[in-house]
Amino acid sequence: MLLKIYNDNPNPKAIEQAVDILRKGGVIIYPTDTIYGIGCDITNQKAIERVCQIRGLKPEKANLSFICYDLTDISQYTKPFDTTVFRVLKKALPGPFTFIFNASGQVPKLLSSKKKTVGIRVPDNAIIRELVKQLGHPIVTTSIHDDDEIIEYSTDPELIYEKYQEKVDLVIDGGYGDNIPSTIVDLTNGEFEVVREGKGDLDLYL
Repeated sequence: MLLKIYNDNPNPKAIEQAVDILRKGGVIIYPTDTIYGIGCDITNQKAIERVCQIRGLKPEKANLSFICYDLTDISQYTKPFDTTVFRVLKKALPGPFTFIFNASGQVPKLLSSKKKTVGIRVPDNAIIRELVKQLGHPIVTTSIHDDDEIIEYSTDPELIYEKYQEKVDLVIDGGYGDNIPSTIVDLTNGEFEVVREGKGDLDLYL
């Protein structure tokens, strides 16, 4: 199913429809402030395995991140971090970053692999944040890759739907996506270490 939702004013009925699919263990594709993502409810192990299968990843080796609604959500899933980190996060989020933290015991075993770390996003996108808010817990997320080497990431929701309609339960059309991924920042040692330069410029917030 392809469902049109507008980012500047997400339709509550459409959000409800998507949340219902997630609650039933569905896998969906949705817009973020960077690349379109594919994901599911963090508490549904079968759905997480399905996401990995679609992306050709081994669950125990996959570096899956998840999307939280805000900073309050984040603190449930991470070991405590200091006020310096908190201040930067408060300025940088919502935004095009993935922050890697030491995982707390709340993170499903399937997600905190042997590394005991977890990647967390709070995208600057009303559609996906509203989904997380209504669902009541985070959504596991990974980017959808394109087979085309030139455009590594798909940006057109209709083309994404054509490609994935047999594999997922819902594609949300939130307009054209970006093809630059999020900036990944490792915070596991208490320092801000940029692992991958992407759309977000961390220097603006330090």
